[in-house]
Amino acid sequence: MFYTVNMKTIKELHKDDKPREKLVKKGVEALKNDELLSVLIGSGIQGKDVRKLSKEIVGILDESFESLSLEKLLKIHGLGLAKASQILSAIELAKRYTSQSNKKITSAEDVYNELKSFSTKQQEYFLVMTLDGASHIINTRTVFIGTLNQSLVHPREVFADAIADRAAGIIVAHNHPSGTLAASRADIQVTQRLDEVSKLVGIELLDHVILAKDGFYSFTEEGLL
Repeated sequence: MFYTVNMKTIKELHKDDKPREKLVKKGVEALKNDELLSVLIGSGIQGKDVRKLSKEIVGILDESFESLSLEKLLKIHGLGLAKASQILSAIELAKRYTSQSNKKITSAEDVYNELKSFSTKQQEYFLVMTLDGASHIINTRTVFIGTLNQSLVHPREVFADAIADRAAGIIVAHNHPSGTLAASRADIQVTQRLDEVSKLVGIELLDHVILAKDGFYSFTEEGLL
């Protein structure tokens, strides 16, 4: 006699047990941890349906969330490289956003440390960092890549996401591939224009920081904002 292994996918679960339908009906906050994982991985493996597999993974997360590795996930019997990579990537993404949202910016040096990776770029990157009322980072976005000038850096693009983020203030930054730690005429003109618009939309322009390999230049610290 042969036995058929019952390997349920999300589609095969009873309607009331389907995490995806629960997510749509009640919101993602209503899902338990194993249900969130069920949505992420989609199906079970040989000998384990999706919910059983998810609960086993949650057990590993509870024990070693901070030290979770691909090797630890692959120790779960039957969990392959593809699903393990999906889980690890989703967790890392969440960690990065959580870490960013908790960071507080109190000086131009904080901005430089946060965006230091852009200081050695060979092209100019224009970045907008949105902050809440307690000066915590909400988000950081690249708005423009190329030579900085007024016609290319439009206030609408700079403030659109800040409005969507309900930010209290923004800090703009861009790198100087040449390594020059001084504001050009174009830098000053762009900053003045953004400062004017910031007063109209009620979102404060806190600083414009120029990033270079050997340090930074702050418009606020130089008395230009």
